[in-house]
Amino acid sequence: MAELVHEEKFEYLQSGEGQAIIFLHGLMGTLSNFQAQVDHFSALNYQVTVPQLPLYSMPLATTSVKSLTKFLKSFVDHKGYEKVILVGNSLGGHIALMFQKMYPESVAGLVLAGSSGLYESAMGNSYPRRGDRNYIAERVRDVFYVKEVATDELIDNVFDTVSDRNKAIKTLAISKSAIRHNMAEDLPGFEVPVCIIWGRQDAVTPPEVADKFNELLPQSELHWLDECGHAAMMERPTEFNHLVTGWLDRILPKA
Repeated sequence: MAELVHEEKFEYLQSGEGQAIIFLHGLMGTLSNFQAQVDHFSALNYQVTVPQLPLYSMPLATTSVKSLTKFLKSFVDHKGYEKVILVGNSLGGHIALMFQKMYPESVAGLVLAGSSGLYESAMGNSYPRRGDRNYIAERVRDVFYVKEVATDELIDNVFDTVSDRNKAIKTLAISKSAIRHNMAEDLPGFEVPVCIIWGRQDAVTPPEVADKFNELLPQSELHWLDECGHAAMMERPTEFNHLVTGWLDRILPKA
C-alpha cells in the first residue's frame, strides 16, 4: 500500500522496494493519476515514487520547466537514487526529457505518455476562463477519450486551480516556459532507452507528436493505444502497465 510521505520540502507517494521508478504528473495532474501504476509496479520489485511537483509554490520569476527539473534532481538526491526510470505524462514527460538533458548520468530510461516538449497546444497558452465550471468541465473531458476518467473530483481540482489567480498565472508561466524549452534539437543526442506510449485519440498532443518523438530519439520504441486520449496511464491502465513492464524487462540488466 502506498504511503504519503512528507520530508523536508518533499511530498510524495512511495511503495515497494527495488529499482527506482519516478512518476511525474502533468500541469493539472495529481499524485492519484498514477494509482494503478503504483499498485502494479510496487508488486514487481520496483520502488515507486510519485512526487508532488511544486507547480504553484515556486516564486513566479523562477516558475519554469527548468526549475521543476532542478527540483526533481534535488528529490532524486534526497532519496539517494543513482539511476532512475522516469515516467512522465504531459508536462511530466517534458520534465523527464529536460532531466535527461541536464543529468544524463542519473537516468536508466524514460517513458513518455502524451508528453510535451515538442508541441505545446492550448494546454495553457490563453488565460483560462475563471469562474465558469461548465466550460472547465468540458475542457477537462476533452483531454480524455475515456470520459469516465474525468470524475467530478478531477474537474473540481482543475476548477479550483484556474479559479485561483495566483495558480492561473503560474500555470500560464509554466506553459510559456514549455514553449521556450522545445527539445527538438536535443533529442537526437539522447543516449537512453525511451518507451513512448500514446493514445491515438490524444487531442492535446496529437499522434504526429508521438511519431516525431520516435523519429528524433535514437533509442525509442513507440506503442499506440486505441480509444485513448491524453492520459494513457489513467484511461488504459492495464495495457499501459503491460507495455512498460515488458519494456523494463528488455532494457534493465537482469539481476
